[in-house]
Amino acid sequence: MNRKTLYIVLGAALLMVAACQPEGSQSDESASERPPFSAAYLDEQGVIPPRDVENPYGEPRDIESRIESTRENAITRAVEIGSAAVVSIMATEPIRRPDNPRDEFFRFFFGEQMPRENTNMGSGFIISEDGLVVTNQHVVGSDPSEISISLGDGSTFDAELVGVDELTDIALIRIRSDQTFPFLNFTDSDSVIVGEWSIALGNPFGLFDDGQPTVTVGVISAKNRDFRANPNNPRVYIDMIQTDAAINRGNSGGPLLNSNGEVIGMNTFIYTGGTSAGFVGLSFAIPSNRIEKIISQLLTSGVVMLDYDPGMEFTSMTEQLIYRYRLPYVQGLLVTSVNKNGPAFECGILPGDVIVKIGDERVMSEMHAWALLRDYDVGDDMRVELIREGELFETEMQLRQKVKQNTADSSRQ
Repeated sequence: MNRKTLYIVLGAALLMVAACQPEGSQSDESASERPPFSAAYLDEQGVIPPRDVENPYGEPRDIESRIESTRENAITRAVEIGSAAVVSIMATEPIRRPDNPRDEFFRFFFGEQMPRENTNMGSGFIISEDGLVVTNQHVVGSDPSEISISLGDGSTFDAELVGVDELTDIALIRIRSDQTFPFLNFTDSDSVIVGEWSIALGNPFGLFDDGQPTVTVGVISAKNRDFRANPNNPRVYIDMIQTDAAINRGNSGGPLLNSNGEVIGMNTFIYTGGTSAGFVGLSFAIPSNRIEKIISQLLTSGVVMLDYDPGMEFTSMTEQLIYRYRLPYVQGLLVTSVNKNGPAFECGILPGDVIVKIGDERVMSEMHAWALLRDYDVGDDMRVELIREGELFETEMQLRQKVKQNTADSSRQ
């Protein structure tokens, strides 16, 4: 190719490049049409700076303001809602010792001894503007002599016990003050979704005196978890919410929130698999529906009672009873007496029957049975499965309010 031909080819190539160049590409008005990775948008270090999402080709936003605006999320908003209503609790309870003949001896020589006291620390949360606080019964005990409440702003108040229910491990206390308080709202624990966020608030180990709660976050791992009832333990935990949010000593009584900042449960205990390793990812909370049902009765009467009478008395099955009366070797309840005017007699239950199921739940002990009975109300139909003379029977008890017995009926029992 000679020089003249080469010039012609190069000239044609330049004309083609010029034809492909859009008109006014050097104008400021067309800056928004530039591709995002154009060299015109590189900073002095040759790095593409962050852009406004709504205007990706405009002036870069301030990096710190962008980070600040994206740090807030559903969890931080829920924590902001819940923190002001979470309290730290310190309860003092006298230690009751059985009478001992030696006590008289020591009093004679050393005088009257000061009563010994036990101090418990835990968490709680306010549920009304007038200062009602929910916590675990094992945090305040059965008859505390003194209860102190610390809020997140550092203020401290005395509190009084409204009522406790040892069976479900729930206590209700009231702050002694005329001021109004921030409070949390309950939500339906039956609507909890496995896998949704769970946020635990509390004061672990009582470490922090500033009153600010510690936050741990996880997900709902499972619902309706029951634990084998221990005949020697007065507390029964059924329908518990399982979460992997860390709960430690001192977190007991604190709220478990959803991402809306609503109470779905009360943090109560962790499961360690029989080890002393502490938290291993298995935390459990009493569901909010159960809490609301219990505290409504505590507010009304100070105690929790069935609003119906099953019309029978029963006791836990023991090896002594099994061998003495030649009963089937099973866990359950031995029916000891039946009211002839009650629902139990009407559905065919007799003394000597062994109840093995209430509803769909296997009955493990007398305490467990009372916990199961609390899930029913007047007007409900309760399915009962029992063993009589070695055969399995099923019946349905229609629950109603207690009917007083007359003298004749009482004498025939």
